[in-house]
Amino acid sequence: PHGSNGYSPSDEREGRSAWDAQKSSANTNDLRGKIIRIKPNTEGGYAIPEGNLFPVGTPKTRPDIYTMGHRNPYRISVDQKTGFVYWGEVGPDAQKPDSTRGAAGHDEVGQARKAGNYGWPHFVGDNKAYNKYDFAASKSLEKWNADKPINTSPNNTGLTELPPAQKAYVWYPYGDSKEFPLVGSGGRNAMAGPVFYSDAFQKAERAFPKYYDGKFLEYEWMRGWIMAVTMDAAGNLKEMERFMPSYKFSNPMDMEFAENGDLYMLEYGSGWFTQNDDARLIRIEYNGGNRKPQLQAHADKMGGSLPLSINLTSKGTKDPDNDALKYEWTIVQTNKKGFKKTIKQADANVVLKKAGVYQATLTVTDAKGAVSSQSMEISAGNELPVLSFDIAKGNKSFYFPNKSFDYEVKVSDKEDGSLADGRIAPEQVAVKIDYLPEGYDKVEIAQGHRSADAKAKGLKFIELNDCKSCHAQNKKSIGPSYMQVAAKYKGSKTALETLTKKIISGGEGVWGEVPMAAHPNLSTEEAAEMSKYILSLANEADKSLPTKGSFTTKIVAKDKGQGTYILRAAYEDQGANGIPSLAAEQVYTLRNAKVPPHSFDKYEEINKMTFGGNAFCIPTKTGAYMVLTQVDLANIDFVEIIASAPTQQ
Repeated sequence: PHGSNGYSPSDEREGRSAWDAQKSSANTNDLRGKIIRIKPNTEGGYAIPEGNLFPVGTPKTRPDIYTMGHRNPYRISVDQKTGFVYWGEVGPDAQKPDSTRGAAGHDEVGQARKAGNYGWPHFVGDNKAYNKYDFAASKSLEKWNADKPINTSPNNTGLTELPPAQKAYVWYPYGDSKEFPLVGSGGRNAMAGPVFYSDAFQKAERAFPKYYDGKFLEYEWMRGWIMAVTMDAAGNLKEMERFMPSYKFSNPMDMEFAENGDLYMLEYGSGWFTQNDDARLIRIEYNGGNRKPQLQAHADKMGGSLPLSINLTSKGTKDPDNDALKYEWTIVQTNKKGFKKTIKQADANVVLKKAGVYQATLTVTDAKGAVSSQSMEISAGNELPVLSFDIAKGNKSFYFPNKSFDYEVKVSDKEDGSLADGRIAPEQVAVKIDYLPEGYDKVEIAQGHRSADAKAKGLKFIELNDCKSCHAQNKKSIGPSYMQVAAKYKGSKTALETLTKKIISGGEGVWGEVPMAAHPNLSTEEAAEMSKYILSLANEADKSLPTKGSFTTKIVAKDKGQGTYILRAAYEDQGANGIPSLAAEQVYTLRNAKVPPHSFDKYEEINKMTFGGNAFCIPTKTGAYMVLTQVDLANIDFVEIIASAPTQQ
């Protein structure tokens, strides 16, 4: 998952831009930026169906291409009746258009009724054109022609004249959309859901009403809404409306109807790189009569050492019909039989004296008999690690270019020990600091952070086994060093599988006469984590920072400094009493102290405008405001706000 991150047409910076794509990879002879349509055959391969964009045998093309001109198609959905293809298109970042480069960034929802070219990197939205660019002279030229886009990239291996560009089905920028005002403003990450048909759920227990028959569900990861789109017989958009308008979904990731008529949705949660409390699988069921209670079930802790005292609360639970409610908590041990406790009240305290994994379920019944329930898992017998990521002589909200700050990560765990006493090795703690330029993909940063986690997790399994008796990290012992193994397998696509099998089954003859002992007690997952750690030693990008040090913030060349620094430390303990590992982490997101007016976190009664290349925020009435949330004022001497107003005549 990621927001609309890409190259901004108004900025020169790193990232995959329309101009990068025009220069290097905008061709019709590869499958990048394409949606392909194929069908399996009896020989185990695939055949090309009729109706794709390029007939079989067309020179400089691929016949499996159904649609091209995609920047980042996300959540592809196929209408099971019409065969129309829908997708969310994650667009570039540009906040505003540029007269010499092209349009502002837009996200799109696409609809393909037939094969076609959907514009990128020459067009965005409803075929808003970018400018051609002379890379040799570093000069912008005229705009591309949507009816006849000509690919003049020196690296193009496909057609020179591309198929005419097709406009998006729905498109919208960061700001308000004139064409689709309901989509609102803010971050962007368009997604495409299913088209609902009533006749597919005739025997369903809880089918959606016929009101939604034939409606297409589009949704937004960043803005948290679902739209029900009404179409005519040809598939043209007639109108859209909010689905469940009173509810803001927590970064919806995917959705699918179940056979019983319920709509299931994955919500990623509101935070990046974290184990979000609001990350969940939710079920949306239609209830045309009495509405069920809306639950809020919470625990003051999700795990800990024995005896574990847990406070459970239903605070926030409400009934949309204002019915009287009855509450019942049920606590059951799931990894063993025997423990079950029922408490019939809104809030409860439970003391768990035996190690195990428990499920706490809140069941609420309204006066008309409608029942809702929600469960959570609690681990008793393993204390959650305590991690702090301290920044000295620095600020936890902003960075100042070319300034240094000292940091220290502290970790303690009741069962494992601590960094201070040496029982937790610094290598077992993942520490990463990365700069995320405006227009750079957050997913790539997240992958770098997670690879550091994987190293720490793999090292944990190595420490728990007998590996040290034969191997060291940097020097040869009875067997090769981990660095030697990493170098041997670097670049091999089968390295992970090969090394995982050797750790479990053993081997001999690769590094000399001494055989490698087998470890049949290890699971494939554990051996794979160990392998990932060893193989990662060959990649400096995966390297974790020390747990204590100094860091200097820097802005790369041509970067305008509107990106963010992401600081993260994480530790996963070794588990205890048969209870799985628990993780602790802390994340800071540092933005530039010069905050543009269009980059605040919340706006109320504010119009965002651009004039003469400058961004403005204009209040529309008394009481309007704009907010920066979670701001640290440490080491801030003053706040400067630039404002202007017309003089009264």
